[in-house]
Amino acid sequence: MKQGDSQSGQGPQIRTKGPENNGQPPAKATAPSPWIVRFAPLVRSGGSVLDLACGSGRHSRLFLDLGHPVLAVDRDVSRFKGPDQQANLEILACDLETGGVPAFLNRRFDAIVVTNYLYRPLLPSIAAALAPGALLLYETFARGNEKFGRPSNPDFLLEPGELLTCFGGGLRVLAYEDLEVSAPKPAAVQRICARRD
Repeated sequence: MKQGDSQSGQGPQIRTKGPENNGQPPAKATAPSPWIVRFAPLVRSGGSVLDLACGSGRHSRLFLDLGHPVLAVDRDVSRFKGPDQQANLEILACDLETGGVPAFLNRRFDAIVVTNYLYRPLLPSIAAALAPGALLLYETFARGNEKFGRPSNPDFLLEPGELLTCFGGGLRVLAYEDLEVSAPKPAAVQRICARRD
């Protein structure tokens, strides 16, 4: 397992995996998100995947199984479950919300996957880290989730149409949803699948 040091510094504290839920993702999902599974086959064969705020690594494992090299990044990589001694897996411990834009976002990826995480200052850098033809798969909590529980702080919830506003101008949107789901627990979510042309 390769691990890097987190970056230091100060930054705005807008996130989903944050103090509101003791740094843990709100749902203890172990299976990959159906949204991510649905669009995973669109990622270029053998293309590199960034699993940002990877948590337990459920999406890292999905893409490893599909033959992709994966960079799995999270503040706390001790929660990563599964094989960590694979040649095509890099695990990086990094506090995404301090020290400015993390150096790994200067690389280019064939896909970037983000679920259950929101830190608005990184959104432009996420888009910039997509290689030509690369896919962005993003799914997180939206306004309206407060009626279901955590996260309920508006700072941690996407505004109506926010993913479209953030990524629709520079990327080609293949699919977008803003809805309530019942699994893995009731929640209000937004999700987007978009490609860098």
